[in-house]
Amino acid sequence: MDKNKTTVKKSAPKAKYSFAVGRRKTASARIRLFRGKGEFTVNGKPALSYFSGQTANKLFLAPFEATKTVGKYYATVKVIGSGLQGQLGAVVHGMARALDKENPTDFHTPLKKAKLLTRDPRERERRKPGLGGKARRQKQSPKR
Repeated sequence: MDKNKTTVKKSAPKAKYSFAVGRRKTASARIRLFRGKGEFTVNGKPALSYFSGQTANKLFLAPFEATKTVGKYYATVKVIGSGLQGQLGAVVHGMARALDKENPTDFHTPLKKAKLLTRDPRERERRKPGLGGKARRQKQSPKR
């Protein structure tokens, strides 16, 4: 056996994709948008089981419904931070940005009209010292 011989693994050709980042509250989603038919995965799980519920599934597909491309694209998503609703908002924002990057001439206007390209700036208000544990709650004062 020749020790100098190296075996080269032939891998499948790399698929082309559009990359985008979406953010909401403290959640950050990295999106790889592929053309064709495939399964949406979020953190390695099917998207419809990761974001369960009818309203979540409807919101998840909102960028594709706005651009009339349901079934023409699929994506793999890595999302961290925040809760499920913040993560869902980050994924929707990232998908809209990826679609806009894919075809800006046709997709930008419907995505903008659906308000999917705008990053929601609302964040959790920080807790202030001297208050009763919440951001705006004040300690109760005695009546007399």
